[in-house]
Amino acid sequence: MKWRHYMLVAFFAISIAGLLARVAYLSVTERRDFLKQRGEAIAVRTVSIPAHRGVIYDRRRELLAISTPVHSIWIDPSETALSDGELAELGEVLKVSPEVLERRIATSGKRFAYLRRHVSPETAGAIGNLGIAGVRSLSEYRRFYPAAETTAHLVGMTNIDDVGQEGIEYTFDSFLKGKPGSKRVLLDNNRRTVEELGFLDLPDFGKDITVSLDLRLQFSAYRELKSAVEHNNAESGSLVMLDAHTGEILALANQPSYNPNNASERTSSGVRNRAVTDTYEPGSTVKPLAALAALESGRYTPMTQVDTTPGYVRVGRKLIEDPSNRGVLTLAQVLAKSSQVGITKIALDLPEDAVFDVMVRAGFAEPPGSGLPGETFGVLTAQDLDKRIGRATLAYGYGVTVTPMQLARCYQMLASGGVRRPVEVLRQTTDLAGIRVFEERHVREVSRMLEQVVSAAGTAPKAKVRGYRVAGKTGTTRKISAGGYDEQRHVALFAGFAPAADPKIVLVVVINEPRGTAIGGGSVAAPVFARIMARALRILGVAPDHLDPPAGGRIA
Repeated sequence: MKWRHYMLVAFFAISIAGLLARVAYLSVTERRDFLKQRGEAIAVRTVSIPAHRGVIYDRRRELLAISTPVHSIWIDPSETALSDGELAELGEVLKVSPEVLERRIATSGKRFAYLRRHVSPETAGAIGNLGIAGVRSLSEYRRFYPAAETTAHLVGMTNIDDVGQEGIEYTFDSFLKGKPGSKRVLLDNNRRTVEELGFLDLPDFGKDITVSLDLRLQFSAYRELKSAVEHNNAESGSLVMLDAHTGEILALANQPSYNPNNASERTSSGVRNRAVTDTYEPGSTVKPLAALAALESGRYTPMTQVDTTPGYVRVGRKLIEDPSNRGVLTLAQVLAKSSQVGITKIALDLPEDAVFDVMVRAGFAEPPGSGLPGETFGVLTAQDLDKRIGRATLAYGYGVTVTPMQLARCYQMLASGGVRRPVEVLRQTTDLAGIRVFEERHVREVSRMLEQVVSAAGTAPKAKVRGYRVAGKTGTTRKISAGGYDEQRHVALFAGFAPAADPKIVLVVVINEPRGTAIGGGSVAAPVFARIMARALRILGVAPDHLDPPAGGRIA
């Protein structure tokens, strides 16, 4: 019996020992692992590594847009309640009133509230030095635009979350933006990083872009446009400068503009890229296309005579007039003097669709192809070609609308001898093939006729550039309002290129609703063209092709 008693005692002893060991394991080992897991869950976090956007350069590698490191200050409202004193301290450093901070916290999510976005590293450091528990800093990037409003409409802007909203920033957002990475970090009680434990994914930074714009030309063009809009008390203004060979945008400006570095200046009026969104009746700037149609018919040469006597012509119930009776003019003189009567008679002498067909081939029925946000194209319709008045007004630029960019593309086609190309916003390393839409000999004849426009006998002597042959055309149109055309509101235009014999630069200037003493394209837009073109040719080092003889003598 005793041995059974001893076995029972041993069994109970072994069972108790096992229970004690299990208790020890549970209380020490598992609890330790449990606490370790809980500790890591509290102190170890996976955080995002921000990736900056690519840099935007001009064609000479000048900076147009770059990302700079900033910090955003935030709290978790479910864990942190700020006292009045803490709000006052934070507000003083962040330059925000305590009331605004309270409102931001109250209107935010339950777990995340921004106190201030995009502060400098110095400000973030000052916030950290306050030692307020629960106030945290998040690393981000902010876009900076060195040329500010000067390049705003081409380069564009991003929003506070670094997403492209306008211009190049929007068009190439997927190319410019990066992909954030991630890493595991050890945090202290205030959720400040104590130690980096390792990278999970490296950030993929955005790719750089080199655009076609030349910042030197842009500064000059922007300054002249702004001055002209102010001097003429105009509603707005736009200009487009293209490379005559490639169609690259060398400069693009609008007034009013905006500073993309300052969100408070981003008004709808200033942000709108009028050069690609706004349409105008181009007026006499399209008369070269009517002349081109005349040459293509085989019935006209530059010396073909057109009788404009007695200075007016009646088409249906409409009287079309010149400022005076100019008598018999050649086709070249019709362009030089911008005769409405002359171009009307020519248009009515051609097949019904002749001028319309030329405008289609010139690109007026399609967008220019820059890809800039909001790019549009005007109205060109064939519905009135069966009416004499429809064909007449189309020939002198009424009943059709174009954007400044479309008009620039048309003149780039003239400058390149009849080859149409899309407008390019990125710098091109090779010449892109265009589409020949007109015979070169006809286009060259039109170009020579356009040189007479800038002569003393033409409508735009103020577009002359000393030392260079210039080809171009004025335009002055009345704006449409309720009930018809408004006699008080006008658009002044000048479109042209230089040097005329071997064009390098195409430039279109549009001054919308000038309210000064002058309103015409020859007196308002042409001088702006001349000043911008003169400086651009010098900056690019284009050799003069027309040296004026010195006063009182001849060139030896």
